[in-house]
Amino acid sequence: MVEPAAPVDLSGAVAAAQGGDERAFRELFREVQPALLRYLRGLIGEDAEDVASETWLQVCRDLPRFSGDYANFRAWTATIARHRAMDHVRRLRRRPSLAVPVETLADLASGADTESEAADAVATGAAIALVASLPAQQAEAVLLRVVMGLDAETVGRILGKRPGAVRTAAYRGLRRLASMLPEEPA
Repeated sequence: MVEPAAPVDLSGAVAAAQGGDERAFRELFREVQPALLRYLRGLIGEDAEDVASETWLQVCRDLPRFSGDYANFRAWTATIARHRAMDHVRRLRRRPSLAVPVETLADLASGADTESEAADAVATGAAIALVASLPAQQAEAVLLRVVMGLDAETVGRILGKRPGAVRTAAYRGLRRLASMLPEEPA
């Protein structure tokens, strides 16, 4: 299995954010949020942004009591996100909701490059959908290891599993994903 690229070390930004530095918190948010959203999309689908918002609210509330470096911060954030996602799933089971029809949003304008954003969203959505089609343990191991970039020991703590079991689940998930992809012509 290919190990994820080593993330930048923002341990100084974690300490500064704990001291109330908004610029440092923004830096942490910008670095962690994209992977966190991909992880949550793999777990709960279209409600990922709502759960990510709840996650960041709890991070803001509990940040002064957090202790650790940037790697611990990422793992802590992923753990909070997982708990918020499980709470969300339980809440949906108790009170199902109706989705808003796309037609009601058609008149909202965007100043962004819609074509490239749409292409990126389709590619990312397709990849996340493939991962989400895996058995739950494999999907979560792949999402935390590859998408969030966490090491096996950290993922093991989050999931309550041994690091070896995490590596095995991620390996099997990646093998299964590879078998789902079409062969590239030589």
